[in-house]
Amino acid sequence: MKPQAPVIEMKNLHKAYGALEVIKGVDITAPKGHVISLIGSSGSGKSTLLRCCNLLEDSQQGDILFKGEQVTWKGEGHARRPADSDQVLRIRTNLSMVFQQFNLWAHMTILQNVMEAPVTVLKRDRDEVEKAARGYLDKVGIGDKCDVYPAQLSGGQQQRAAIARALCMEPEALLFDEPTSALDPELEQEVIKVIKDLAREGRTMLIVTHDMKLAADVSDHVVFLHQGLVEEQGPPETLFGAPKSERLRGFLSATHAA
Repeated sequence: MKPQAPVIEMKNLHKAYGALEVIKGVDITAPKGHVISLIGSSGSGKSTLLRCCNLLEDSQQGDILFKGEQVTWKGEGHARRPADSDQVLRIRTNLSMVFQQFNLWAHMTILQNVMEAPVTVLKRDRDEVEKAARGYLDKVGIGDKCDVYPAQLSGGQQQRAAIARALCMEPEALLFDEPTSALDPELEQEVIKVIKDLAREGRTMLIVTHDMKLAADVSDHVVFLHQGLVEEQGPPETLFGAPKSERLRGFLSATHAA
């Protein structure tokens, strides 16, 4: 039987803003059902890598594959852009992103927020979407908040609503960009519980996080980025238990001290 292609592959990826090279040739693979965590100092390129993966940012060099399908490009270097807008939409809707700052529509109720993209982008039946949306809001523990507006929720509840919104797209993978960093410690735990539950379900996830305990608890594979390069990677027990690189040891001791 032919082995299944990974959900996400990035090969020799490069990304620069003008003369500033942020990603300098990175390889990442996310097999189906695996949780990959990206760790590293601020400015190491973690969030940029995630945005390149979801085609929210254009990379200048390298390949991005979704379930074995290669993103097609036109132009070169800073002029490089995806060549096929239908392909971009298809990939983006299959890689649901959860942002640091929730990004909920303030003028819509929580239920409307969760339903909006499946109805307008995927053209799915409204009644079916509503049933699914209510189910996902129950799943993340805020099923009783369907008819309230984002401003009436705590940060932790808003982030859980954002996760329900991502799930309602029925994506192949979830991308989390620092999902707990805007939250107070007690609210952080609500979101961490949801992410752990999703990991136990065997969902494919790529998580940028500053929370080493979360990375250790949920990941199948951890990637430590330093100045736009993969400095070290491996299973969490190796990376956190016996780091080989001096830079990773320094990073972990600084994180632990904080």
